[in-house]
Amino acid sequence: MTICDRMFEKFDALISEDDKISKDNLMIVLKEELTDVSVFDLMIISAEIIENNKYVQESYQEKSKKIYIDFFLNRVKEIRSNDTVYNDYFNREDFAEKLNQLKDIYKHISTDRKNKSPLINLVVSLYTTFVLDEPIHPIGTPFPGSLEVIVENGVYYCPVKEANIDTPNSVCRFCIAEQLDF
Repeated sequence: MTICDRMFEKFDALISEDDKISKDNLMIVLKEELTDVSVFDLMIISAEIIENNKYVQESYQEKSKKIYIDFFLNRVKEIRSNDTVYNDYFNREDFAEKLNQLKDIYKHISTDRKNKSPLINLVVSLYTTFVLDEPIHPIGTPFPGSLEVIVENGVYYCPVKEANIDTPNSVCRFCIAEQLDF
């Protein structure tokens, strides 16, 4: 059993109950899943980001590291303190399809219950996509070729979406960003 299975079970229950899923019900589950996430867990995910960032092209390393660490730490804080009542819904079939894609990605993730990074990644991705309607990579995330995630006229564009859409562990397939034409 992976660290994310409990959350997937809660989502399966939501999907089976309603034609539409409320953002408010999604927020309840996301907040519940973060109750056991400590400052030490956030330090671990920050260390992982720094370690993985060593493989980013040197000219993008500092900006990339700062964006990802700020993004994850701030999003966890934001989710925990978010008391907004959304009174908004999203499509059950779309959520079920994307949830199945996420299950495929996360079934290969370590079952080490001590490492909460996969859980944090999943919670932040779901919050960003389904509650905020924003792309998973934050605006300004740098990519090779001096390209980055941008927003124009309310539409988000990513320079690497098409290149990663079929990558097995990529969350690009459910990200709301469109491919940036360059």
